[in-house]
Amino acid sequence: MTNLLSQTWFITLMGITLVGAALSAVHHAEVIAHKTGEPYGTLVLSISVTIIEVSLIIAMMLSGHEGSEFIARDAVFATVMIVVNGVIGLCIFMGGFKHHEMSFRNEGTNSALAVLTAMATFILVMPIVTTSTPGPDFTKSQLAFAGVACFALYIAFLFFQTVSHRDYYLPKMEDGKINSDAHADKPSNLKTSISVFLLLLSLIVVVGLAEALNPAIEAGVKAADAPKTVVGIAIAMLVLLPEGYAAVRAARANRLQSSLNLALGSALASIGLTIPTVAIIAILFNLPLSLGISNLNMALMYLSFFTGALTLAIGRTTLLQGIVHLIIFFEYLFLSLVP
Repeated sequence: MTNLLSQTWFITLMGITLVGAALSAVHHAEVIAHKTGEPYGTLVLSISVTIIEVSLIIAMMLSGHEGSEFIARDAVFATVMIVVNGVIGLCIFMGGFKHHEMSFRNEGTNSALAVLTAMATFILVMPIVTTSTPGPDFTKSQLAFAGVACFALYIAFLFFQTVSHRDYYLPKMEDGKINSDAHADKPSNLKTSISVFLLLLSLIVVVGLAEALNPAIEAGVKAADAPKTVVGIAIAMLVLLPEGYAAVRAARANRLQSSLNLALGSALASIGLTIPTVAIIAILFNLPLSLGISNLNMALMYLSFFTGALTLAIGRTTLLQGIVHLIIFFEYLFLSLVP
């Protein structure tokens, strides 16, 4: 009994430390963002968070535990659902509750959602309809092509976001003019350098603690007799904690453009960087990898994309749109437990 209590307190302490490290990562990433300006600043946190996700997924795949071939699928699908419905819904809800109506540039967000829809279809739906292999699996050549296609789409999106159409991702001032640095003064080079170091350190702590907590998460899921997909959801929630917190903060400060850049950027990076890396590992080490989702999850995913397209169509959001996305998110969580 004493050992069990000690383990519980230790796991709780690790969880609290994990949250603290995630919040630290958000703070230092925002310092870097203030230095580089939008949309480069949001990329710092997006790519940093993806590094965490890739590390966790590969560690679990190499462990060879039961169900490890599904962990990439579950984590990536969970990331898409959490971002499109949970994070974006909460940002619109919190921002709408405080500011009633918020605006953003729909040119950039619609482009990001289009790329995300194509990526998610390539990875999570195509394995179900291909005929070269039975079940929701790719052949090695199909997996390699899908990984390359997603990486190419992500690189194209980055070029569109940061070079050719950067203004699509910049916040607007009240008079409609673009303001790339509206949210803060630029920090000094010394402060930025310190933040770069502390961001890396915080991310290392997050990765280490998340991996250490993984056995406890799996044990809890098994004890609750919950579906194994819950493990993927837990991983996605852990790695999205820094970005989700930063996105909600930006929305409450009436900077929905930054919130959407963060949210959609994290989902794009999750597929565009995670899947190619996981594909390489699976092919090199001959590891099983199953990516196709169920018909139920496919319906939820396309409902999310359709609703997201309507939400992002006009460049303005209200409290109601946030509620719609949050209800879809809760439906996803409920059906994950009771499929």
